[in-house]
Amino acid sequence: MTAEFIPPAKPIIGDEERAAVDRVMRSGMIAQGPEVAAFESEFATVATAGRTCVAVNSGTSALHLGLLAAGIGPGDEVIVPSFTFAATANSVALTGATPVFADIEADHFCLDADSVRASITDRTAAVMPVHLYGHPADMDAIGAVAAEAGISVFEDAAQAHLATWRGSPVGTFGDFAMFSLYPTKNMTSGEGGMVACATEEIARTMRLLRNQGMEKQYANEVIGFNARMSDIHAAIGRVQLGKVEAWTEQRRANAAFFDQHLDGVQVPPVADAATHVYHQYTIRVAAGERDRIVTALREEHQVGTGVYYPIPNHELASLRHFAPAGDLPVTRQAAAEVISLPVHPSLGQADLDRIVAGVNAVVRAGV
Repeated sequence: MTAEFIPPAKPIIGDEERAAVDRVMRSGMIAQGPEVAAFESEFATVATAGRTCVAVNSGTSALHLGLLAAGIGPGDEVIVPSFTFAATANSVALTGATPVFADIEADHFCLDADSVRASITDRTAAVMPVHLYGHPADMDAIGAVAAEAGISVFEDAAQAHLATWRGSPVGTFGDFAMFSLYPTKNMTSGEGGMVACATEEIARTMRLLRNQGMEKQYANEVIGFNARMSDIHAAIGRVQLGKVEAWTEQRRANAAFFDQHLDGVQVPPVADAATHVYHQYTIRVAAGERDRIVTALREEHQVGTGVYYPIPNHELASLRHFAPAGDLPVTRQAAAEVISLPVHPSLGQADLDRIVAGVNAVVRAGV
């Protein structure tokens, strides 16, 4: 009998989420309304230490509008990692500013402070670290470089709900921070994004930008977008928010099991100052072995994996005209070596055992 396939990610949508959607549908208030306002308030309490939050229709919109609300535009440069999803750099480019790619540090796949320092020019307005895979960037080092240079800090926390650095939640270090609510993230609203704002000025500008430039109907103050979150999506998000802490602990427990039992691969280290929330559990293997390992896990053991990300942003056709003059060697190496294993909270002990047995067997077969 063939074992059931273990997917690399698995959104958890249950009866409570369905009931929440049905409640909104029955109410007749489907567009942005009281559910969105409640979700913003509750997310601030659970995830951002009370920082004002503004909900929008996607994580990319959250980054784009956050940058605009913070004053980023043509002539500015924003330093970002190349080793991340393209939305990070895309959002900078969409403002008319220039994304400047810096290298990552090898252990945690997050921006390297020394590379950030070397990338600063007289046009640099900000640095935007990504808390990749659910591990926080080194906000001490990056914050120190930013303060030294007099530039702003923004956070891409798309993958890092409830992660902390020195006990403070991600999303509380920059002028704004974005959380993604896409289906495969640690919690979802079906689709959506949340922006945690350091000031009420940024929060108000976010509200204007998401709603055609108006807070009061027909009283448009600025040129804006339609980037609203619907009450349907917010209702899903509110239910998920009540579950994300338990789900996070399950992810951490799954990761601890992998740490203890995987052989022949480099498991992800965690910084002493960090709480990792394991949006992805990302191992390193020899670059020349990755394709074989990924294929064998899928075909021989029915274990799905992901490669995030095989092409650095500065090598993508859409972004390579922003490429740095120098090489990004740590980024290049990571892009060739990483594999993300299933770590989602739907996994049972039999799944965990099969993933470990599969990885260990496949890796040994290549020795």
